[in-house]
Amino acid sequence: MDLFADDTALTPMPIEDGELWYQQRLALDWPPQEVMQRLLDETDWRHEQVQVWGKLHMQPRLTAWHGQASYRYSGKTFHPLPFTPLQLHIKEAVERATGRRFNSVLLNYYRDERDSMGFHADDERELGPEPAVASVSFGAPRTFILKHRRLPKTVKLALGDGCLLLMAGTLQQHWLHGINKERSPRGPRINLTFRMIS
Repeated sequence: MDLFADDTALTPMPIEDGELWYQQRLALDWPPQEVMQRLLDETDWRHEQVQVWGKLHMQPRLTAWHGQASYRYSGKTFHPLPFTPLQLHIKEAVERATGRRFNSVLLNYYRDERDSMGFHADDERELGPEPAVASVSFGAPRTFILKHRRLPKTVKLALGDGCLLLMAGTLQQHWLHGINKERSPRGPRINLTFRMIS
């Protein structure tokens, strides 16, 4: 039986200590390639400096923060720009698919295989005790890695063009996640992570 026979269904993934859901293709009004190009063109991308282990570093990717609330991570407070019409369309599709509400989005632009995301948990206080984070990917596929904080367990997922991943429940308490640099060439990728900031 094909776990993803219906590519528009949000399907639970087997994982302990949390909830993980996957949808191969988020239902949008435009094909993923068109959404990707519009996000590239319509976003005010920034190369931010953040604090990691007490030292300042340039993030190995470009980012943008949009929505209705400020957000603080890695020693820096990010003040939001308003949602764009395209971002609102994607947000509404994510809310229909997940049955959850979101008021903010962090956009990450991975320009090539040298861009990455260090291992972390989305466990900031303003996200609540069991945050739901919905991640939508466009462009070149990249490997999303989850590492359990206490157990010798690792989960790897190939996140492709137009897919949706939902992390929920106690997942952020027990797992770290990230995206490594890669040796082989990779095209650009944009990832939107929707959150509810209280």
